[in-house]
Amino acid sequence: MDILITLIIIALVLFVLLTVDAYLVLLERKVAAWVQDRIGPNRCGFDLGQPELKKLFRDFRFWGLGQPLADGLKFALKEQVIPAHVNRVLYLLAPAVSVFTTLLAFAVVPFGDTAHGRYAIAPNVDIGIVWIFAVSSLAIYAVILGGWASNSKYSFLGALRSSAQIISYEIPLGMSILGVALLTGSLNLERIIDHQAAAGLLGWNFWVQPLAFLIFLSSAMAECNRVPFDLPEAEQELIGGYHTEYSGIKFLMFFVGEYVHLITISALMAVLFFGGWHFPWIATPDSAYAGAGIVKLLVLTGKIAMFIMLMMVIRWTIPRFRFDQLMNLAWKTLMPLALGNLMIAMLVKQFNLSAWFMLPASLLLFVGAGWIGLIAPARRALPIARDGQAVEAAPGTATS
Repeated sequence: MDILITLIIIALVLFVLLTVDAYLVLLERKVAAWVQDRIGPNRCGFDLGQPELKKLFRDFRFWGLGQPLADGLKFALKEQVIPAHVNRVLYLLAPAVSVFTTLLAFAVVPFGDTAHGRYAIAPNVDIGIVWIFAVSSLAIYAVILGGWASNSKYSFLGALRSSAQIISYEIPLGMSILGVALLTGSLNLERIIDHQAAAGLLGWNFWVQPLAFLIFLSSAMAECNRVPFDLPEAEQELIGGYHTEYSGIKFLMFFVGEYVHLITISALMAVLFFGGWHFPWIATPDSAYAGAGIVKLLVLTGKIAMFIMLMMVIRWTIPRFRFDQLMNLAWKTLMPLALGNLMIAMLVKQFNLSAWFMLPASLLLFVGAGWIGLIAPARRALPIARDGQAVEAAPGTATS
């Protein structure tokens, strides 16, 4: 019976994830249109049949809600082209790996109060965070295999960029959640939620570890190849990056993997830093009214949607980094900040200090890093004294 319930939950989660994926593409196109002051997709709807209904809805055709269906049919009916110069086995394996690893990572993510219902595919996994990081890190193989097997210089350059980017940003991404694991005393996602819910609204990890959340957000966007971290698929430079040679269903699988990863990362931010399903007064550990489980599910869904919207707005607001800026941000900024945040968490745990000690310490660390970042370029731009005479700094030594 337990196996049957698990299979049903897997089917439901897959249906919801894939459906939400399709409409996230529509949402992103609408967000892009809103940021750029235009309309976006609004004509692909359904034939309502009745003239009165057609007249009522003629201006927006259900807000373009049929667009994802049209896009899916286009991908399915499109000719499945495989270039003659590719390594066929690895070429076809890459998009499958992309989808499989991202869907597998969602297996341990709780989407409700697992203490009062089966709101997870695999509940109560004590190494839940480790599982997600281990499985999601395998997605790099999809990008590298796709870029290398395509036998194209653009695809290969995109794969090389991606390998450097994902490997670099995985380190601060993993280190940013170690403080949460230390203060909670567990790598179990359900226990992390319960720890925050028991302490109430001010017990959410975001309030005491805002720096860890910022590091996690920045690194997660790089892991998802989202602008301003989309160097692997920079269409202005590499045509399409590692998936240049892909079309039809194979390209769609890369796309699905990217958006499922976006959902998983957003769910992790909600669970690790914003209390998961907890919300004061309406979704607490003591909530026992009818429909409390559904309310908790909706609360967590709302938080996930908030982070997805945040990352979409950032995508259409901030321009892409140069590759040297991308690497500098990871190794010279996020890595030291993550180490500093981890050291603060270790001190709090070792000496049984209040978790609120981390808030001023994190803010001080953040301000200090910003101050160093501002004065370092100015000092490099100062004249260099040689033999008692001031000599202008060499061109290009000052950076903005």
